[in-house]
Amino acid sequence: MISDTHVPQRARELPEQVWREIENADVVVHAGDWVSESLFDRLDEAARRLVAVYGNNDGPALRRRLPEVARVDLDGLRMAVVHETGPAKGREKRCDAWFPDTDVLVFGHSHIPWDSVTPGGLRLLNPGSPTDRRRQPACTYLTVTVESSRLRDVEFHELPRKVRR
Repeated sequence: MISDTHVPQRARELPEQVWREIENADVVVHAGDWVSESLFDRLDEAARRLVAVYGNNDGPALRRRLPEVARVDLDGLRMAVVHETGPAKGREKRCDAWFPDTDVLVFGHSHIPWDSVTPGGLRLLNPGSPTDRRRQPACTYLTVTVESSRLRDVEFHELPRKVRR
């Protein structure tokens, strides 16, 4: 799971570690803010299956090709993907109301890794950004395993900082 790649504005390219994960994944989830169609095309070609949405920084071309909200059933797990969920305060209550028939909601926008469960039992996941850490200690992405309608092995991965010379 990735989000907020912002290629080529914030980075020229996705890190090699992320490309390796994409090659090995059964499903790749991208929660928006691609910025370039060429990255979308390359990732769509590399992924066995891509579940993706557009973000607020994606222009008309990507918005024509991607939905605002994507919904998918993964081995009985009902997952939705959206870019924005609004401010952190009140997020759980809003998401429970917006996604009542969903087990897991993947979102982006903030660049802040997030893993919580709402009062209604909805799992909220934000992978952060693999290219633009903003005020976070590291760039991140997320891997999970889905098996028999359950989410397990949820792991945030920090990417090494680039050494500037």
